[in-house]
Amino acid sequence: MKRELETLISQMIEKGVLFADAVTEFERTFIRGVLEKNRGNQSKAAKALGIHRNTLGRKLEQLGLNHRAKGRSAGAR
Repeated sequence: MKRELETLISQMIEKGVLFADAVTEFERTFIRGVLEKNRGNQSKAAKALGIHRNTLGRKLEQLGLNHRAKGRSAGAR
């Protein structure tokens, strides 16, 4: 995994991706993955991430994932 990450970072640097954008995209992808693994259960996802449930809620808002997470169950029907 470390080698894959280093390759990805090199590609991002070559493309001129800013650090803040890279961190935001990593956070968004990581949190989305943990939420999917926990079937949208934010309490379980927060525990898996090692953060408080309220912190996860704020992160979801900041990253624009809040509506997607809430709408996921309704859209899955």
